[in-house]
Amino acid sequence: MTVENSKKIILFDGVCNLCSSSVIRLIKHDPKDLFRFAALQSEIGQQLVAEYNIDTSKIDSIILIENGKAYVKSTAALRAARHMSGGYPLLSVLLIFPAFIRNWVYDYIAKNRYRWYGKKESCMIPTPDLKAKFL
Repeated sequence: MTVENSKKIILFDGVCNLCSSSVIRLIKHDPKDLFRFAALQSEIGQQLVAEYNIDTSKIDSIILIENGKAYVKSTAALRAARHMSGGYPLLSVLLIFPAFIRNWVYDYIAKNRYRWYGKKESCMIPTPDLKAKFL
């Protein structure tokens, strides 16, 4: 797999409705075409999880791979927000709070995401227009 070094990879739970809608939001607010995406359940997702030694029993919602480093949970989401258009970069100010506080909120949402937003039977299939953004 080759991805330009300037690209940021988002690994996400492909069967989670909240995660899939977040990916669509990222795509819509990515005017510089910085992000590439892969479901955690996909072959490439599993390869990247192994390569970055990520324990998916503890991290199963969003992972950002940026400049050769993997970021997880709230840090991943907030670092990704920095590169989006609109008001989303303002969210990165939340990085000033300790990760254990941010991740408490993040984990609460992640724990309830299927109940609140639902779950698909299979990973989302990108449209032909979006296919180039997925690994």
